[in-house]
Amino acid sequence: MQPIKVELDQGTRNFYIRTLTVLNEARVPYLIGGAYAMGTLADIERHTKDIDVFARESDRDRILRVLESAGYRTEVTFPHWLAKAWIVEQFVDVIYASGNGAAPVDDEWFEHAVDAELLGIPVRLCPPEEIIWSKAYVQERERFDGADIAHLIRKSGRGFDWQRLLRRFGENWRVLLAHLVNFGFVYPGERDIVPDWVIRELTDRLLHETKAPPAEEKICRGTLLSREQYLVDIAMWGYRDGRLKPQGTMTAGEITHWTAAIAHQ
Repeated sequence: MQPIKVELDQGTRNFYIRTLTVLNEARVPYLIGGAYAMGTLADIERHTKDIDVFARESDRDRILRVLESAGYRTEVTFPHWLAKAWIVEQFVDVIYASGNGAAPVDDEWFEHAVDAELLGIPVRLCPPEEIIWSKAYVQERERFDGADIAHLIRKSGRGFDWQRLLRRFGENWRVLLAHLVNFGFVYPGERDIVPDWVIRELTDRLLHETKAPPAEEKICRGTLLSREQYLVDIAMWGYRDGRLKPQGTMTAGEITHWTAAIAHQ
C-alpha cells in the first residue's frame, strides 16, 4: 500500500480525514481520483481544497445520505455525472461518470483499483486506465487534460492493461489514438512504453476507416470533447449532437442543464 504525500493546512487535513473516516466506517464503495490519484499514479502533485470521490451511480444516493448524517450539506449538481457534499467552504465531489457521460463508473473501476493510503487512512485509487478514459475527453479552451494523460502513461504505462483501455474507448478510439500520438511527441525517448501492437491496431483502424465512405449522418462529436466550443455546430450548422441518445449517453434535458452551467464556471 503506497502512502500519498500530502501537504495541507490543518483545517483541510481534518476535513479529508473526517470524510474518509465517515465513508470507510459506513462501508460504502468509493474510489479516490483527482489530484491525489495523480500524485501516486503520475508523480504530479497538486493540492486542492476538495477531494474527488468516484462511485457507481447506483451508490450515489447512499453516499450522500451517509455524508448528510455526518453533517454535510449535499446536492445532485448534474444528475448525469456529479453530486457534491460540503461543510462551510470545503467540499467533496461525488463523481459517477465523465461530464460528457461517455465514461461511467462501473464495476471494472473497482476490480482494478489501486490500494493506497491517504493521511494514514487506507483508500483505493481509480485505476490509471479508467482515469485516462475519463480525462481523454477533457479538451476545453480553458482546460486540457492531455498532459495528465502523458504523465500517467510515463509513470504507469508499462503496467497498463492496454486491451482494456482500447475496449473502454470503443468507437471513440480516435480520441485515444490522438493522445498516444502526442505521447510519442512529448516523450520521444519513451515511446516504447506504448506497445507496438496498440499503435498498429489503432492506425490499422484509421487506414480502414479512411478507405470507407464517410458517415451519412451529419453528426458532431466535438461536444464530447468540449461542452462549449462546438455549440455553434449544433445550434447553427445543423449537426446532431454526438452526446445525444441513442448514439450518446445523454438526454436533451441533461445536455441543456450541462450547457447552461457554462455561464457560471
